[in-house]
Amino acid sequence: MENPRTELSGHRVLVGNRGEIAIRIMQACLKLGVAFTAIYTPEDKESTHVSFAREHGGEHGLYMVSSYHDANELMAVADVSGCTAVHPGYGFFAEDFRFARRVVKRDRKMIFLGPSWKIIRELGDKINTKRLARSLGVPTVPGSDRPIYDEMEAENIAEDVFDFQLQQGIDHPLVLIKASAGGGGMGIEEVDDIDQFRSVYRRVRNYAARQFKDEGVLIEQRVTDFNHLEVQIIGDRSGKNQVHFGTRNCSIQSTGRQKRLEVAPGFDPSVNEYNFDANKVLDAITQYSLTMAREVGYDSVGTWEWIVTRQGAPFLMEVNTRIQVENGVSASIARVKGQAGVDLIAEQIRTGLGEPLGYTQQDIEFEGFALEYRLIAEAPENNFTPWVGTIDRFRWKEHPWLSVHTQVPKSPYNIPTEFDPNLALAIVWGKDLGELKERGLVFLKELELQGHNAAGEPMKNNIAFLMEKTPQILKF
Repeated sequence: MENPRTELSGHRVLVGNRGEIAIRIMQACLKLGVAFTAIYTPEDKESTHVSFAREHGGEHGLYMVSSYHDANELMAVADVSGCTAVHPGYGFFAEDFRFARRVVKRDRKMIFLGPSWKIIRELGDKINTKRLARSLGVPTVPGSDRPIYDEMEAENIAEDVFDFQLQQGIDHPLVLIKASAGGGGMGIEEVDDIDQFRSVYRRVRNYAARQFKDEGVLIEQRVTDFNHLEVQIIGDRSGKNQVHFGTRNCSIQSTGRQKRLEVAPGFDPSVNEYNFDANKVLDAITQYSLTMAREVGYDSVGTWEWIVTRQGAPFLMEVNTRIQVENGVSASIARVKGQAGVDLIAEQIRTGLGEPLGYTQQDIEFEGFALEYRLIAEAPENNFTPWVGTIDRFRWKEHPWLSVHTQVPKSPYNIPTEFDPNLALAIVWGKDLGELKERGLVFLKELELQGHNAAGEPMKNNIAFLMEKTPQILKF
């Protein structure tokens, strides 16, 4: 262990995840002098997160489980290894308030390294989040903030939403009618004419009653032309000290709205022209996000997700009560008390185990620009279909402005089909947007990523897609 810290050294963290995020959690633990226990499934036996745990974890550093989704197995591993805390990473149990509550309320209590389960429950409910935001004057997507059961009330809300869009200069207003109890895109229809509203409303309401046993319907504006921005927040366990680590732009996505390239900060008006005051919008969404974080006593890392229209109108979409894949791109441009090298995962662990934040917003400055590439085995030209096969070679040239996080070993690696085909995250820093783009393209051109499938056909990946999109970053 490096630099053990007395106040943290008695802890052991269960790393309840896999792949690159598991490695980064373990690296953060080593940095802080905190012991860790990692887990893996048979499908992940070749993953670098497994070899890293074997090398650095000690006697209780690694256990095999049958599933990352089995809370009972995770608790059993935590008990046998003597863990005092659980870090869920992202995905799996990261935003499951029931899991978080179990961790802190079981007979052998542990610390959940994420927000309080009550905060996860409160902000994980999109309707509740929207209602809270509106009570604080935070702009949300126009529409209802509760399920609507009355047809006349629903139609009145829809008329208001149509009128709002016309006032915004939107030529073709759209209204979404959504089953409030639905999820995963189920029970959602669009309406572009108020005369069609009643028939569509009835169809969605009847569908909701059949599928979800709840006729409640939400009415919202359908926003089609926007940029997707995020604000990175962190608070300590006091619930009184919250700061932001700036903004990032996540608008370059797959056809399925999956992020592929993220950039910090969220806009660059010094190079790109916008139809609005970009700095004013960035300031507004950070302050709105902090207002909500302070209202609920936010006590960990989290992300406030926004959409910004071409006219510069920001609307809060949701709050993600976890560390996100793209945390490193925000950390890359942050300086705390003049020092570079911010590690938001280490900050999450340190404050989650009880240390005070130790700095204020005035201590945080930002320098340069950063981007994150998500390197994925997929075919962008075929609707981003995942590719299955073996990676034979994965190499890149080291640069002081580059960091790469991956679970892919140097030896041939069979991509597990049970999980998303994410291979690596590459984070690039530049002093300005021009240098950032140049360095990003240098990395992609130097990158070697080769493999084959069972038929001997060459690997599919998204490198060409990322090269095509790099010149477009931060343009609206």
